[in-house]
Amino acid sequence: MKKKKSNYWYLSILSIVAFLLIWWLCCNVLKMTKESTLPGPVTIAETFMEKMTSTAPDGATLPQHIISSLQIAMGGWALGVVIGTPLGIFMAWYKKVDLFARPVFDLLRPVPGLAWIPLMIILFGIGITSKIVTVFLSAFVPCVLNSYTGIRQTRDVHLWVGKTFGATNFQMLRYIAIPTALPLVMTGIRVALGASWTCIVAAEMLASTKGLGYMIQQARGIYRPDIIICGMIAIGIIGALFSAVLSLIENAVVKGVRKE
Repeated sequence: MKKKKSNYWYLSILSIVAFLLIWWLCCNVLKMTKESTLPGPVTIAETFMEKMTSTAPDGATLPQHIISSLQIAMGGWALGVVIGTPLGIFMAWYKKVDLFARPVFDLLRPVPGLAWIPLMIILFGIGITSKIVTVFLSAFVPCVLNSYTGIRQTRDVHLWVGKTFGATNFQMLRYIAIPTALPLVMTGIRVALGASWTCIVAAEMLASTKGLGYMIQQARGIYRPDIIICGMIAIGIIGALFSAVLSLIENAVVKGVRKE
């Protein structure tokens, strides 16, 4: 098993190395693009290291932009998880809650998170509040959908066994439905995180004074593709780290529930 895992790591690292090598060959060796249009990986690495301490040309270092984006994205995502996940569970389990909440949810669900940005700016300005509310709406929908779907997929035979042993409605929800739905619930939380990260970067591009989206937008205005790519790489690395952490949490939670 350990050997298989190490082989997977080698393949993953090899794919990254191959991508960087092809990029370097196309840009630096074959000169297929101009350095001012698509810089090579060496230039990007130099710019990335420089931006770690330099505030030029957008008024903040790369870590400062990352922290600004993280604060807002995590705040909106946490709200979406805390409110959306229980709502999805209760909608799926209690018919009256479903009848009450579904009409409003069905109206909000088709609206993409990015479409809320102009309205939030009008209501709350370009400060933190407008971005947190926008991120919350983006994270809220997948949390509700996956929680709802997970609970609805609970097998009738399991519920029947619970009733046979005298379990109350809440006990069947707690000990049968929620553990069964947990993998889908965790998937919804992961999807919500991705949506939150995408939404905050887009919001910062439209109206902000700091953040990765703001940095990318400012770099576009002064034609600095190296800084744009650095921002994209930072977004990708952070997203991958979040995904890995949530996978570990998901495995731990699912194993803990199964032991119970």
